[in-house]
Amino acid sequence: MGAVTLILVLVFVLLLVMNVPIAVSIGIAAFVAIMAEGVDPSIMMATKMANGVNSFALLAIPFFILSGILMGKGGMARRLIDFAASLVGMFPGGLAYVNTLTCMLFGSISGSAAAAVSSVGGFMIPEMNRKGYNREFNVAVTTTAATTGLLIPPSNIMIVYSVAAGSVSIAAMFMAGVIPGIITGLFIMVVCGGFAFRYKYGAGERVPFKQTLLSFVNAFFSLLLIVIVIGGILKGVFTATEAAAIAVLYSFILTVVFYREIKLKDLPEILRQTGITTAVVMLLIGASSGMSWIMTMANIPQTVSQALVGMSDNPIVILLTINMLLLFVGTFMDMTPAVLIFTPIFLPVVQSLGMHPIHFGIMMIANLCIGLCTPPVGTCLFIGCGVGKTTIAKVTKTMLPFFLAMIMALMVITYIPKTSLWLPVKTGQLKAEEVEKTQQEWKQNFSKSPKLSE
Repeated sequence: MGAVTLILVLVFVLLLVMNVPIAVSIGIAAFVAIMAEGVDPSIMMATKMANGVNSFALLAIPFFILSGILMGKGGMARRLIDFAASLVGMFPGGLAYVNTLTCMLFGSISGSAAAAVSSVGGFMIPEMNRKGYNREFNVAVTTTAATTGLLIPPSNIMIVYSVAAGSVSIAAMFMAGVIPGIITGLFIMVVCGGFAFRYKYGAGERVPFKQTLLSFVNAFFSLLLIVIVIGGILKGVFTATEAAAIAVLYSFILTVVFYREIKLKDLPEILRQTGITTAVVMLLIGASSGMSWIMTMANIPQTVSQALVGMSDNPIVILLTINMLLLFVGTFMDMTPAVLIFTPIFLPVVQSLGMHPIHFGIMMIANLCIGLCTPPVGTCLFIGCGVGKTTIAKVTKTMLPFFLAMIMALMVITYIPKTSLWLPVKTGQLKAEEVEKTQQEWKQNFSKSPKLSE
């Protein structure tokens, strides 16, 4: 390990241990490492940070953040809960299924797992408590299910990955996340079914068709946002960035004019929250751009790549190792900096195995979603415990089966490329020839695997 690399790692880890904000830690570590490289750090960091956020694609992030806040505060969660209850509430343990399905729908529309925990959990957790469900189970369901919305489009973290990976289609990423998000949600529902069977959670009342239709009508305009955004992108009506602006306009009309859940006097505070969140994300992206440059200069991606390939020529082992490293990183680092830092390190490795960048992006996001539910930096876990009025220590044991379900879903996403690539090809966001070329290389590498040969 070179001196610059050692300085970069030590300063970064030391700042994290001192509880310095992650964006500041990244920026200072990069600044010190650039200085050690013999380059003027002030000019280089300023240049790299400016270039890092100077991307048209990143304009979508503040728009999607604003749209998500409007939807979160606009009464959407209650309408989605009623709709989900009419579909799955009649099964044993039905409220757990309702919770999961609502989080999937809400998270995909708002693009925020944290918003899904607070908005959906704010109603569902007390309701499940009242119906006799275990409090820690209720928090565990909400916390894990909320992360599926980061895989089901639109999703800000997919935009961040597309920028970090370079020349990766945002529209293709959006389509690639649909099936993995559904798979993860289904695995979580299986665990809910196991708990319902073990603890004899009762079934809800069967909802008449007329009431189901009414609940669908009430939720229709909220769900229509997904159709407008994704449909418009697929049809080429607008780009992903333009779609984000359309989402804001639609959300404003729906929540302020149509639902009337948000008053005009509430808008300044909503805009302030959007500005704060956007500033944090952009600072992370800018600081990570400086760190990415010094990591490239220090040959860190090449060193890690050689170490992984030298450790084993078995692609199963290599991908498992990468997943284990990302799972560890996710326990103490938020998704955005993790994606920005580790994408340029691991992407060349997996591409050498024939893994498509879109496939890797979905695998990375699915992996880091687990970190949102784990201490010590699990944002969703902290919010869920706060909403559910319990402690992390009490919830952790109940979370274990859900962790296992999410890891099993991750393994499916990792080793079955079609889960991520089939839909983008079918919708024309990826060329079939391009995907076929990478898949041939993927199959060849896996056919050489000693474990598969046995």
